[in-house]
Amino acid sequence: MPTVTLPTKVYNNSQLKLVDEKLQSMLKGLKVETKIRGVSSRGLVQITVSGEDEKVALNYLREQIGLCPTFLQNVEKFSTVKGYVASLNKKGLYVDIGIVSPNTVEAAISLKLLQAQLVDGRKMALEKIADLFGFVENLPLTVKICGVDKEKSRVEAVLSEKQLGLYRGWTKSLLDRLIVLGASFNEIVLALKKTGCNRDVVSIERLGLFENAVVSKLGTDAVGLVPKIGRKLRNAYFSIFNPREIIEFLGDYSTL
Repeated sequence: MPTVTLPTKVYNNSQLKLVDEKLQSMLKGLKVETKIRGVSSRGLVQITVSGEDEKVALNYLREQIGLCPTFLQNVEKFSTVKGYVASLNKKGLYVDIGIVSPNTVEAAISLKLLQAQLVDGRKMALEKIADLFGFVENLPLTVKICGVDKEKSRVEAVLSEKQLGLYRGWTKSLLDRLIVLGASFNEIVLALKKTGCNRDVVSIERLGLFENAVVSKLGTDAVGLVPKIGRKLRNAYFSIFNPREIIEFLGDYSTL
């Protein structure tokens, strides 16, 4: 009966019910039982899987949503993993990918690499890059591991091609995105409806179970939605992705 950690973050215990419902739906038809055992210190969901189809279920979960490496020794160079921004400072961005043994280790993306990947190598402070691309704590990111030092407990990473492709698409669309962290898809839909902001929205893109990007209509500034739907989503966190600011700075989104 293995215990595994999912790259799925919950922001309060009441959200565990939705995670359980999601798991039951995903594994419907398999002879397997899943139980939520708890969460990591940073809110990543830990589950046990047992039953006749245990291996099939684990492989399916690995393919569909991924499994956290948990142990530093399980981190493979050049592998692509999902994580959540744990912190930002002037040296770079640190991503929680679920490593808790032998100690907690985050995947570090240096400022220099972020500059190379996102702003055409220009010398820019992380604060400005974060402002342009909406980097905040708990933002889900897909990263590619480019270095592992097990003796020094260090993991180095870059943004994955999948993540960069997402930003290219977002920038090319010219549509603002309000990134909402800590609320479910249905909660956001209800908040938009109650405030009448649904008239200013094209769609809602799922970034995770409790992380979504609200796509504004052309001409609508996402920042203007925050005070309106924020009243209905008091426990959520927000950040903005503004493609016009990125294009104005870079001159051409194709440099991404």
